[in-house]
Amino acid sequence: MSLSYKEMQHTLMDELRLYHYPIAVKFFFDEAELEAFKDKAEFYLPVKPMTFCQWEIAARMKGQTVLSGPEGLGCSNALVSFGWKEIDDNEIKSHAKYVRDLAQAERFVRSKPRLPEGLKAVAVGPLGDAVVDPSVVHFYCDNMQAYHLAVDYMAATDQHPLKTNVTMNSSACGGTVYSYQEKTANMLPACSGSYNAGKTERGEINFVIPGEHIEATVERLLERKRNLGSGAITRPGDNFPGADICKNCPLIIFKKEK
Repeated sequence: MSLSYKEMQHTLMDELRLYHYPIAVKFFFDEAELEAFKDKAEFYLPVKPMTFCQWEIAARMKGQTVLSGPEGLGCSNALVSFGWKEIDDNEIKSHAKYVRDLAQAERFVRSKPRLPEGLKAVAVGPLGDAVVDPSVVHFYCDNMQAYHLAVDYMAATDQHPLKTNVTMNSSACGGTVYSYQEKTANMLPACSGSYNAGKTERGEINFVIPGEHIEATVERLLERKRNLGSGAITRPGDNFPGADICKNCPLIIFKKEK
């Protein structure tokens, strides 16, 4: 790996003007790997069960690494997504408000991405503090930041068009599971749960990149910067990735005086 995770985080934060730390999400299926993580990392435990997107608040806003098993997760959607809970009648009924009837609710719930049994724990923390390779990297970002990530991801992986997976009421948990399982990026809006519990702002979008693709994505961003002078796509050379000045507008122009 030519770039450290700390260098990747610095590049992403600086070039894309991210509001939040990119979140390294790690799914632990191996006990030895989990114990090695505990030895290396400085981490926090949930005091009470809460939602997965609430774990991520600590990671993206406070720069803390959170580790927990099912005992620290108080969200049935995430428990199902992580393979820690069976799909039961209550889970199906909890989706009734989104759909036409319970039969449709069951089909939709069972079509969500879900990890197999055997997950031991999940860690979420700032990408720059990652001590093990992340399963996925989860961004809470605005429209233009997500667009920049998508463009660099597609160029880095030679994948186009990018197909995403939007599910009802499992954007943060199900969205990361989909990216991890399918080995592809995912871009999706906040769900009702992550909007309220996870404190997602109205204009923010979820963008998730498989851990094995994050370095190539950052390398592509840096390649554009070397070639064009900055990471901005909308106005190459500008330092801000999303300056909203009309293209070719003859009025909004500046010249250097001295």
